[in-house]
Amino acid sequence: MGDGILAYFGYPQAHEDDAERALLAALELVEAIPRIETRIAARLQCRVGIATGLVVVDLIGSGEAQKRGALGDTPNLAARLQSLAEPNTVVIAEVTRRLVGDLFEYRELGAHELKGFPVPLLAFQLLGTSGIASRFEALRGATLTSLVGRDEEIGLLLRRWARAKAGDGQLVLVSGEPGIGKSRITAALEERLYAEPHTRLRYFCSQHHQDSALYPIIVQLERAAGFARDDGPEAILDKLAALIEPAGEIGDISLLAELLSLPGGDRFAPLELSPQRKKARTLAALLRQLDGLARTQPVLMIFEDLHWIDPTSRELLDLVLARIDRLRVLLVATFRPEFEPPWVGQPHVTVMALNRLERSDSAAMVQQLAGNAALLPRDVIAEIVERTDGVPLFVEEMTKAVLEAGAERGRETAASVPAASLGVPATLQASLMARLDRLGPAAKRVAQIGAAIGREFSYELAVAIGEFAEERFQEALQRLVDAGLVFQRGMPPTAEYMFKHVLVQDDAYGTLLRGPRRQLHARIAEALEAHFPEMMDSQPELFAQHYAEAGLVEKSVTFWGKAGRRSAARSAMAEAAAQFQRGLEQLTLLANTAECQRRKLEYYSAMGAALRAAKGFGALETGNAYTRAQELWVQLGSPWDFLQIPFGLSRYYSARGELGLAMRLDKDFLRLSRQRTTPQVSFWVTYPPAEI
Repeated sequence: MGDGILAYFGYPQAHEDDAERALLAALELVEAIPRIETRIAARLQCRVGIATGLVVVDLIGSGEAQKRGALGDTPNLAARLQSLAEPNTVVIAEVTRRLVGDLFEYRELGAHELKGFPVPLLAFQLLGTSGIASRFEALRGATLTSLVGRDEEIGLLLRRWARAKAGDGQLVLVSGEPGIGKSRITAALEERLYAEPHTRLRYFCSQHHQDSALYPIIVQLERAAGFARDDGPEAILDKLAALIEPAGEIGDISLLAELLSLPGGDRFAPLELSPQRKKARTLAALLRQLDGLARTQPVLMIFEDLHWIDPTSRELLDLVLARIDRLRVLLVATFRPEFEPPWVGQPHVTVMALNRLERSDSAAMVQQLAGNAALLPRDVIAEIVERTDGVPLFVEEMTKAVLEAGAERGRETAASVPAASLGVPATLQASLMARLDRLGPAAKRVAQIGAAIGREFSYELAVAIGEFAEERFQEALQRLVDAGLVFQRGMPPTAEYMFKHVLVQDDAYGTLLRGPRRQLHARIAEALEAHFPEMMDSQPELFAQHYAEAGLVEKSVTFWGKAGRRSAARSAMAEAAAQFQRGLEQLTLLANTAECQRRKLEYYSAMGAALRAAKGFGALETGNAYTRAQELWVQLGSPWDFLQIPFGLSRYYSARGELGLAMRLDKDFLRLSRQRTTPQVSFWVTYPPAEI
């Protein structure tokens, strides 16, 4: 590039030791270039800057004329660091310094303000190699396949289980950073209880369904009922009835069939109830199911990833916890540290924070993953333990990468690979990228398709995207399953898949450029419409999300509105407000026409009504929504079909005790009504008893 060179390490093939390779190459450059003979008296000089991070490479053109462009902050940071370097020296970023640890010697240059970066960044001058094994700084991670070093935690869970079996229900809150083993410890508890009579209920909150009311409960009910893709309507209702009837009351099946978006027919016709009453009856029906199960035998109830829970599921959880001390139920809930559970301090609540593993436990985990301690030499195990810093996911991923590297070299075991030359992953991301690259372009592309669909995806939808012939698609997908990056449930064509961890999904998704990513989301939405048209009514928020990611703003707005109205009809007002807000965010991307303004008015009005029900008339969020709606209402000439807007804002001020503002709005509204030529206008207002 002009008088410089931009070199990529990790493209087109990722390696576990790419950072180390880059530093070694830089040291050789600054040593060799000054020795080059020239026709002039001056010696050649060079400066090198090195940064590490995620980069997407864009291929432009084809054949010999093809050019590559690296997109992301990393190339820009490397260029800025190069400008800091003295002649014939190498300057590296803090992340790079952390990855290679003490394999090299450095001199800290302090923090520098660099153009294009919001905060000062630390820089280090690379001095040379040290020959000392490094301490690895692990990234954060996911779920484990082996459990070691958690005897105390398992013992505590078993003691709480004993109390729950005796009728003294318990809640255990399991907190920890990603990759520390929260999900694995709940699986270990299930393994310990396998031989005991009990009922297991497992719920998974989803990052992509935080605004979908009762999403974890819906998924659990569908799995518990055993619905199959080829089941007819009657068969589905029979399965649901078999699941619900033992503990249900009259009307419960109708309520839960509607919750699952199933046609109840004449057998279980929808109940004629207000949205609020229907929501209350639905939650009561779900509680009766839990009560009935607990009367039959003890219940192990697991709620994973509470930091992604939707408001209505949280409301149900509150109701469960209000009565759990009288039930034979052990509820284990996992969450990341950023979530603040409101139930701490109650007598039946225990908080468990998972810490990192001891060195001996990490070494034992490596040996378990290897299957045979002889597969890995002692020095390789020590190196893995040193670099993983006690985070179980990193132990798992690095050990698998080492074993795969040995297999790639045609060796029977990794023991024949010299420890000094073994390229174990320097980061979790490097490990995942290296493993994806090893699986080949087809498997990597299938991973990208699955990642765009979501954490979980079906075989039927993924193959319907149409990028591969089905046989090739199956082969690529099987490679992902065999590598342990994706879990499989069932067999094609009805198989369901789930990424091992959200970081695996993020890693695959992050390699997509914006243009191809938008095209992929558009094809996903098209495939959903073609093959799963019923989901347009049952999960409109899913279509809205894909259309938004595809840049199809009009369609996204339409489906966010549909999702909001559907949630409001179910009295899931918090979710409805969030969905109308997402629609408004999309509307800001459209030209500010009169039609766009009217749609904004509609969405602000609907959001205000939802917030009024979810948070109350006097909530600040309610007032903000009605204030913006009022501004638009006035701009658009005070349309008569949106009378609820000035009334809603007046009630907001009244609820907050700002009676002067409320009275002024009411007078303006009255004056406006007298100016109208409409022969007759009727407007009813019902006040709660406390407000009369």
